[in-house]
Parts: sequence; structure tokens; C-alpha cells
Amino acid sequence: MRTPRKLRTSWLIHSATLELSVIIVNYNVKHFLEQCLFSVQKAIEGLRAEVIVVDNNSSDNSIEYLAPAFSAVKFIASKENLGFAKGCNRGLAEASGHYILFLNPDTLVPEDCFKKCISFFESHPDAGALGIKMLDGRGRFLKESKRSFPSPTTSLYKLFGLARLFPRSKAFAKYHLGHLNENEDHEVDVLAGAFMMAKKDVLDKVGSFDEVFFMYGEDVDLSYRIQKAGDKNYYFAGSNIIHFKGESTRKGSMNYVRMFYKAMSIFVRKHYSGGRAGFFNLMIQSGIWLSAVVAATGHFIRRIGLPLIDAGIILLSFWLMKNVWTTWVRPETEYEQRLLWLAFPAYTLFYLLAAYYAGLYDRWYKRSELISSTLFATIILLAAYALLPERFRFSRGILLFGSILAFVLISILRGILIRSGVLSSNGQKEENANTFIVGSAEEYKKTTGLIAAAGLQERILGRVAVKENDESAAGHFQKLNEMSRSISFRELIFCEGTLSFSDIIKEVRQLPPGIRVKYHASGSNSIVGSDSRNTSGEALSKENGFKLSNPYNKRLKRLIDVSVSFFGLIGFPVHLIVVKKPFRFFSNCFSVLFAQKTWIGYSTEEKKLPKLRKGIIACNGVTLTSKHLLPADSLQMMDYWYARDYEPSNDLKLLWKMYRHLGG
Repeated sequence: MRTPRKLRTSWLIHSATLELSVIIVNYNVKHFLEQCLFSVQKAIEGLRAEVIVVDNNSSDNSIEYLAPAFSAVKFIASKENLGFAKGCNRGLAEASGHYILFLNPDTLVPEDCFKKCISFFESHPDAGALGIKMLDGRGRFLKESKRSFPSPTTSLYKLFGLARLFPRSKAFAKYHLGHLNENEDHEVDVLAGAFMMAKKDVLDKVGSFDEVFFMYGEDVDLSYRIQKAGDKNYYFAGSNIIHFKGESTRKGSMNYVRMFYKAMSIFVRKHYSGGRAGFFNLMIQSGIWLSAVVAATGHFIRRIGLPLIDAGIILLSFWLMKNVWTTWVRPETEYEQRLLWLAFPAYTLFYLLAAYYAGLYDRWYKRSELISSTLFATIILLAAYALLPERFRFSRGILLFGSILAFVLISILRGILIRSGVLSSNGQKEENANTFIVGSAEEYKKTTGLIAAAGLQERILGRVAVKENDESAAGHFQKLNEMSRSISFRELIFCEGTLSFSDIIKEVRQLPPGIRVKYHASGSNSIVGSDSRNTSGEALSKENGFKLSNPYNKRLKRLIDVSVSFFGLIGFPVHLIVVKKPFRFFSNCFSVLFAQKTWIGYSTEEKKLPKLRKGIIACNGVTLTSKHLLPADSLQMMDYWYARDYEPSNDLKLLWKMYRHLGG
């Protein structure tokens, strides 16, 4: 049971005299939002402030998870995904602060951040809105912290890579204002929606976010209208925040490309006219196509390219071995080409399926997975070969030695890809898991407990102290650079509590390259982190400890679903006699085959468990159309045990037991 942490009384003040309203739009990032709210809690101490969270119909049970711990936060639950602009506007309609802050859920703010921002406004009466210096999860500067308005020339320079080649050029790097010092305050054009603080009266004058923008571009549009109304936008370098950019924005995805450039096109049509708008839209369309090609190529290499290369290697190995066999071993033998054209691709497909289900195409390469999948496929094919009619057979030697050659060539390929940095090995994963926890002894105990509950086997090297004269620790956090030179570690988990968020952010910026960083706020039940702006954020909690969340088990469960469905369709005449409601069973086979349902599912609609499709049979051995005799609490507990202790063999046993009832 998580212990609710009550917020300070300043959170409870709701009146027309509020200084600040913090508006956060959330969608399926509850663990990041949890850390964010704890940091916001600290940052508004001493201020008359309110916090409003608009949840865009998250499927991860965000409100139920967070509301008990943040009772003073106003949660607004939407029944649909409104998008960022509509979500912010819905929160703004409830806000009464003199200053309005639009804040992303995947951020961490230091304790003095809001006070410094308000002080900047007070000393700059011409300021209508401000943005802040943003850092990624590793402490590196995010250049979108300061931007100019899009234009044909800036788009052209960005499209052809000139902005990347000349990052400090006033002309070529104008879009991200690369010539402006990131450590100094500047008047700028565009503020990032991840952290955008504005005066309430300015928003009342110019209007809020334009809801025609679903995601991306709404911050550019609002910044433009603020500036057009005579107020100034400022980049404020006096404070900084962590923005786990990769969690909310997967910049390499096709969806990002489509949505970003669509937003830019809307902005151009709205604010530009004449020939300039036509040329600009031409540049945008060119950017869409070029970025789409780049994104598609990257996606192909990551998801499809490697299996296709492996398929080519396996086919090549069989053909080479066939030629060697017919030339040197049995030159008198000739094989029918039509047979080989069918056999070799079929064998290749079987090897790829075995490799996939063994986990060979997961994020980390493991040599044992290649060995096990090759052995399994070879043994099964040799056994099946013996059952084939004589006219369909050819030499076992081609099959055996072709498999060996394919194994050797694929092993060499993996070695090259690992050395070149394209692929990561399981050994590198283990090395990356050499972890120090920065915090007190009590914080260390809780953090290691969370890691254990998440079912991870991270190699915890020890604790880094945050106070002087702590002799039980391996070192002090202010000497992390020195420690990195003498001790081989690849990851740090910073615990907020004894250390402030400000201390953590300051220290993260000074870490040597190659060190991964995660964060754990005092009172939270999760650990979050992100290596860079382009990688997906990572959240660790006890929810990771479910065996059903394991990708390998997910694949096996899907394999069972597909296999049973094929068996059901092929043997339907037999099932027609044995199975109750046979035609419903026939329909269920198609539903499961096309991933609309699963054969074994949960008894209840429990959102805290790993997501499953609707089941035909409940994990407690009862059809979902039957009336449950057990109370809801008992059913939920059985679902929990099923997800926690999942074994594919249990699904097979239950399917055999409930065979006659697979019609529902």
C-alpha cells in the first residue's frame, strides 16, 4: 500500500489572489507525472498556487494511481484524448492565478524555479510570457528552449542540414537561435509548450491555445499572437528544468513527422499570405517527404531490416552448401530446382520464426538466443524431413551444414554491428547496469526495494553519500567525477529527499559522458529516466515485476493464441461435434487470429495489470459469459496472480481443460 503524501497548505488556497496556476496535460505517463508533481509540490512552497492536471483519457490508470497521494491537485478526467491545446484550455478555464504555467508531465523543476520566474516578470513589465532553459534526462541543453518563428529560409536551412552543420550561425541556425548564448536571458520569438509561463491578462487579451492544433505548433501560434499584440517573449536562463523529451516525443516516428509538419502547415496558412505562404508550404511538403523517407528508413532498419538481412544470409548459406554438396560431396546428385525454390524459403521462414520467439530481435543481442533458436529450428526441420515422402527429400547434409554456416555468418554480422555501435549486446546491458544510488541509507533501502519489486537484476554497486562523514557509502556525490575515473559504473539513480531537485539538476549537468541517470522523488513509488531527447523514457515500478509484461512471454502467449486458432479452424469438423457452441468457437478463432481477443484473459477489467485483449476464457477457468460466483476482490487477486506468475504452460493446461467451452 502506498502511503498518501499530503501537500502543503499553500496548495489548498483557492482565491482570486492566487499568484500561480500550474496546468499539466497528461496522457499515459503516470510515473513521470508522479515525479513531476513531487517537484512542483516543492517549487510552489511559499506561493499562493494551484495545480490542475487534465488527463486525456489515459489507459494507464493515471488518476486512480495519483489522486490518493496528491489530494490537493485538481484532476480533470476527459472521456477522450483532447490533444494538448484543448487539454490546456480546459485547465485554463479552471485557473485563477495571476500567472499561468503550462507544464509538461515529463518534467522536473527545481525548488526555486517558479519564484525566479515570477521575479523575472516583475523586473520585466514588458514580458508577456517566458520559457526556460530545458535539459534532457542526462543534463544536456535542449536547443528548442529558444526558437525563432518558422520561415521559408529557416525551413530551407533546416531541410538541407545547414543548421546542423553551422549550429552557431546567426543565419543558418536561426530556427533554434544558435547564435544566442544559452546561459543568458534573451528576447525570443517562440516559447516551448513544455514550460510556458504567461500573464493571465495577456492570455485574456490574445486568447488561449488554438484548438485546431492537436499536438505541436500550438506553442508557436500562441507565441506569435503574444508578440503581435505588443508583448515580449523571453528565454529565461536564470533557472533550468529537466525535460524527458524522449518520453512525450518520439522524433524518429512516422507519426511525429506527420503531426509536426501538419502543424507547421496550419501555422503558415493562418499567419502568412500570398506567394510567401505558397513557397513556405512547398518547403513544408518537401520536409514532410524527406523526413518521412528518413523516418521510414530508420524504422525499416530497426524493425525489419535485421530479420531481412538474416533471411538473406540463411538463404545464401543453403544455396552455397547445396553447390558445395553437389560439386564436392555428391557430384552425381541433381536436385529439382522447383523443390529447392520452395524448400529453402520455407526453411528460412521457420528459422526466422524460431529466432523471433527466442528473442533474437529484442533490444539487446544475446548469443545464447541465436544458439537456442538455431538448434531448435535445425532439430525440428531434421525431424520433419524424415517424415517427408521420398520425392520431396534431398540431403540432410545440406540442411545441417547450411544451418551451421548461417549460424557462423549471423554471429559474425552481430559482432560487426555491436562493434560499430549499431546493435547492443546483452553484455553491454549488464555493464550499463553497474549502478550507484545517490542518497541516504534509508533512501538507498527503498530504491533497491523498488528495483527488486520491478523484477530487475540491476547490478547495484553501492551507495553514494549526500552528507559528509558518511563512512558507510562508497563515495560522496560531489566527487562523482573522481569516482568515475577509479570505479567502472554506468548508471546513477538520484534520490530526492536529502538532496533537493536543484542539487540533483546541478550535479547531473556536470557528470562525465556515458553515465545514464535515473530519478526517484521522495514519496514516489517509481524511478524514471531518459538517456536523450530521441530515446523513449523509462519508468520503473512494481508494475514491471509482472511476468506477463516480459516481451518473451508476450510473444509466447500470442503464439499460443495463433496456434490454437489455426488448430480450431483446420479441425473444425471435429470441433463441431465436441465443442459446445461450435459456431461461436469458429468465430472466436477468427477474433483471436486477428488480435481482437485472446483465449485466456482477465476475470475483471483491472487497469493496474499488464494490458490484455478481452479473453474468451478467464484465467480462473470460467468463460467470461458465465456468472462468477466469487466476489470481485477474489477475482482481482486471481488476475493479479495470473499476471505476476504467468507461465505459457498454464495457458495450455487451461485451454485443454476448457476445450469444450472455447465457444464461450
